[in-house]
Amino acid sequence: MKSYDFDFFVIGAGSGGVRASRVAADLGARVAIAEERDFGGTCVNLGCVPKKLFSYAAHYAEEWRDSRGFGWTHAEPAFDWPTLLANKNREIARLNAIYRDILASRGIRIFSERARLAGPHRIKVGVETISARHILLAVGGQPWKIPFPGNDLAITSDELFHLPELPDSMVVQGGGYIACEFASILHGLGVEVTLVHRGEALLRGFDADIREFVTATLGGKFRLALGRRIEQLEQLEKVGQRKLKARLDSGETIIAGEVLCATGRRPNTGDLGLEHTRVKTRANGAIEVNERFETAEAGIFAVGDAIDRVTLTPVALAEGQIVARNLFDGQTTKMDYDYIPSAVFCHPNIASVGQSEAEARAGGGECDIYLSRTRPMKHTLSGRDEPALLKLIVDRGSQRVIGLHMVGPDAGELVQGFTVAMNCGATKADFDRTIGIHPTLAEEFVTLKNPLE
Repeated sequence: MKSYDFDFFVIGAGSGGVRASRVAADLGARVAIAEERDFGGTCVNLGCVPKKLFSYAAHYAEEWRDSRGFGWTHAEPAFDWPTLLANKNREIARLNAIYRDILASRGIRIFSERARLAGPHRIKVGVETISARHILLAVGGQPWKIPFPGNDLAITSDELFHLPELPDSMVVQGGGYIACEFASILHGLGVEVTLVHRGEALLRGFDADIREFVTATLGGKFRLALGRRIEQLEQLEKVGQRKLKARLDSGETIIAGEVLCATGRRPNTGDLGLEHTRVKTRANGAIEVNERFETAEAGIFAVGDAIDRVTLTPVALAEGQIVARNLFDGQTTKMDYDYIPSAVFCHPNIASVGQSEAEARAGGGECDIYLSRTRPMKHTLSGRDEPALLKLIVDRGSQRVIGLHMVGPDAGELVQGFTVAMNCGATKADFDRTIGIHPTLAEEFVTLKNPLE
């Protein structure tokens, strides 16, 4: 049997890479991992974690206004951006250390520099060439800007997390979850926001009722410039402050302190040495893998955002664990992509699991739709005009709940629990006989009685 320096070499210490490394080491494999940036990947450093912390910060403006309806009187609050940045950075540094300790405590060799493939079973790290029986590519993704003149002047979400000063105004380009989240966050922190999106509704790919509801709700908070796109961006000469002029295809111009391009992400697979192997990629750089996450080069695997299947942190974790257990524990597990929940932390939050109504109808079967627009109890006193939306999609033949969607406070927290039920095959009858917790918003899901006509 040929000897290798390591049984398992992982490139990328994000969610999928760290999980795969840890599981493989726990199963007795000799493991190494390379990461040229901060441990924890996009989620910890430039994605889920700091974004959620910023979202919490932004909610306080609405909470302060709500409190007056409950008898609280106090002076106008003041927000300090440097304090939020410093506290966020301290928490991220703590998590970075935890991720590194997870690896080091298991005897995993850590390379804090860029790694590239040098051929089958071979990796170049600095001046070293290392051999490994199995290689996992868990290199994640990176923001992508739509090309137009001056787009180099725009920032991405990566830079937003480290802006030294918060501008008084910002244009956000995009209509997906990143654009909606950051537009909501910036608005909550007191920035004048204009969201520019080429479509007529936000959040393509989500259920149509969700899209319509969220577009209307966010449009009541900050300005939406729908059906438009940025054609050109230029910097204006302003003494002591940065000002950008965005020209839209409608002819309108918008002056703002910053322009945020939130137009999607692409796999971070450049400069990886793929040309030295038979690994194949799609047009957007995504690595092609089979159901075992194996590439066209035997012994090289890929997971997470690098394969661009379902770009969610928990999915990368599951994929990485499957690779490690299949390789070193003799398992033959396959990834199940059904009933994966997702959340959008715009204000209000969105959470979904299962099929949209359009997907359910496109599948050929008949379905029943249950829909509720309701005012959260809190807002009967807060006075905030922000209803919630809850929707169930039920397969008429089996009566199984195949889609569940919500817009409202803490939507992600609520939908997580319903996801367990749906993965267990819950039917509408199961929902109907479940006693709700009163008074809560979640109980609406178990009290929906009449389907839409």
